[in-house]
Amino acid sequence: MRTSALFFASVALAARPFDNEPDTGIEAVLGGFAANKTLPPLRSIQGLPDFDWAARQYLPASNYTYYRNGAAGEWSYRNNLEVFQRFRLRPRVLVDITGVESTFSTTLLGYNFSAPFFISPCARGGNAHPDAEWNLVKGAGQGNILYMPSLYSSKPWQSIYPQRNSTGQVLFQQVYLDDPSINATRTLFQNIEAAGAKAIVLTVDSPGDGVRHRAARYGAGSANTGLSYFTWEYYQELQALTKLPLIPKGIQTVEDARLAVENGAKAIFLSNHGGRQLDTSPSSLEVALEIYQEAPEIFKQTEVYADGGVRYGIDVLKLLSLGVRAVGVGRPFMYANAYGVDGVKKVIDILKYELLNDAANLGVGDLKKVGPEFVNWKQTNQWFP
Repeated sequence: MRTSALFFASVALAARPFDNEPDTGIEAVLGGFAANKTLPPLRSIQGLPDFDWAARQYLPASNYTYYRNGAAGEWSYRNNLEVFQRFRLRPRVLVDITGVESTFSTTLLGYNFSAPFFISPCARGGNAHPDAEWNLVKGAGQGNILYMPSLYSSKPWQSIYPQRNSTGQVLFQQVYLDDPSINATRTLFQNIEAAGAKAIVLTVDSPGDGVRHRAARYGAGSANTGLSYFTWEYYQELQALTKLPLIPKGIQTVEDARLAVENGAKAIFLSNHGGRQLDTSPSSLEVALEIYQEAPEIFKQTEVYADGGVRYGIDVLKLLSLGVRAVGVGRPFMYANAYGVDGVKKVIDILKYELLNDAANLGVGDLKKVGPEFVNWKQTNQWFP
């Protein structure tokens, strides 16, 4: 009887233990803080995964679990983190990279930012710090990056806007449609416009409840419940209610990316809800690759954003190389918020430092010219040649 390689691969993956962060010595060096349930000094945090480790040791279990949980068996959560490692780089040498930092600035819907990454919408910032989302908006302002507040923020979403560093600081507001009536939605959109948001990010990947076993065990359930009505015709009705661009967040196929363009979306957001909504849904990197292979013109027809599993500067570079315009980071900012504004700002500083040096070591002299040729996009798998 022959047993397929696919069978052995699935067994190996199921049996292999999964770690949120690699073993880079953090337990050995900072384990004493974990034993005392205290946060290690911020200066000892070396990378974005360190914030996950620190928050896991420090926060109440249910608070941490709300950020950490994924859907069902959490295969999409796991894949979001691991997919970046499956594609090897093609570094170029003897390239002048000394000016690459000057190419970091980018525009999103015409607004200027210092780097091509942003803080993705995440709810319940108060699980990590009493000042909750106020820390996120202040940190984003200090680092001059985009922040997308969540409708389900711990602080009332309207209270986030007065915390901006200046009225010129740009925010895009994320929304769910709890009340699907047009009148209620019109009022919500009008309030968002009045608050000063420059775009509305409409989450479209959660028409049903996320099946979240880990969250249920810890009583850290989802904010959205019940079934929601979503169609492209309804998207058109919603866009007619506001002068702000309406960005669909949760695009997971090239077909829906095409439909978004056909329906006039000024930007689209590739995301699987952090692996929290539908297990075995694809990572944004896989969706971006599908779009690049089947409809690369989409990257020129609309602005494409993507998030999910980004923990390193090289992850950002891989998404940018396919044509993604800006990359969202969610959980690391929520974990870092345990340190307050300084923690949020440190995530930004770490990512900029890694992006700078990873681009240099990859031989990218201009971030706006990084392309697919810098990555071997033939997926590597030890079980299949």
